[in-house]
Amino acid sequence: METTSRAVAQAPAAEGGQQAPSARPTVDGYLRAPFPWYGLDEAFTGPRWLMQVGTTADGAVEHGSIGHGDEPTLRNEFAAGGDQEAKEKFAVVVTVAASPSRRSADGTGLLEATSVSSAAWLAGVGLLSFTWPGQMDHSLRDDWLEQQTETAWVLADDLDGSDWSTLSLPVDGVPTAFHYRESEFGWVLAGSTTAGVHVGAYGRGMSAYGLGFAVVKDIAAYA
Repeated sequence: METTSRAVAQAPAAEGGQQAPSARPTVDGYLRAPFPWYGLDEAFTGPRWLMQVGTTADGAVEHGSIGHGDEPTLRNEFAAGGDQEAKEKFAVVVTVAASPSRRSADGTGLLEATSVSSAAWLAGVGLLSFTWPGQMDHSLRDDWLEQQTETAWVLADDLDGSDWSTLSLPVDGVPTAFHYRESEFGWVLAGSTTAGVHVGAYGRGMSAYGLGFAVVKDIAAYA
């Protein structure tokens, strides 16, 4: 799969699953992006919040995430199957600049191309960052996360495989085909837009079937 890097597209969680206050991003990175950001369209009227941008080796902004709904906590043995999990309803939209393979700014290396698979992988790993199977010992989480991250990579590299179905959702009001899959932890989808970006999304507690995506008119309003 052609993608930028295996960098997680959201801020890290603090102990207990809450996002660390120091990890709260500012809007600066989003404003540096030379491409439009996507979020849920105006049909979604709930909270919206910035997460984190991802950059290339030379510092160019290449992807980032915007959250919608409840800010999720880490799903662990205390939350699995409980009221907390039932109350958390969120969808995160990942925007990835559509870029061909190209030279780095300093001319010393080659930056990999991005694709729909890039968006699918970033969305899959994003969902994993808020996931922890019930009854798993804390010491085993790193091994589990590494294994599942590799699985997400393999799945994203085979979007035409049996693990994915096709879902049509509006993007800027135009029906658009997305690759879609569900798991016990939530759902993941990915597709392309006519605005020069790929869009991925993941969520839990909020159905993907009724979502629509649109260009964010004022990203600074999310800060």
